[in-house]
Amino acid sequence: MENRIKNVMSAVFDIPFEKINDESSPDNIMSWDSLKHMQLVVALEEEFRIVFEDEEIIEMLNYSSIKQNIAKKVKQ
Repeated sequence: MENRIKNVMSAVFDIPFEKINDESSPDNIMSWDSLKHMQLVVALEEEFRIVFEDEEIIEMLNYSSIKQNIAKKVKQ
């Protein structure tokens, strides 16, 4: 699951896979703006065949929280 998330983030933000870690966020990924955030959400929904609620989208502020949200969705 983690590699799939990193692959999506790498493609959306146009950054190397290896640079993505638990601290990855809009604070340290220059290309992560509101538009790219929504592109990330759509790409993750497609990759994992899930749908995020508005509250979940808002709280997906870094790689770690994205991972937690997807883990919850996949278990349901």
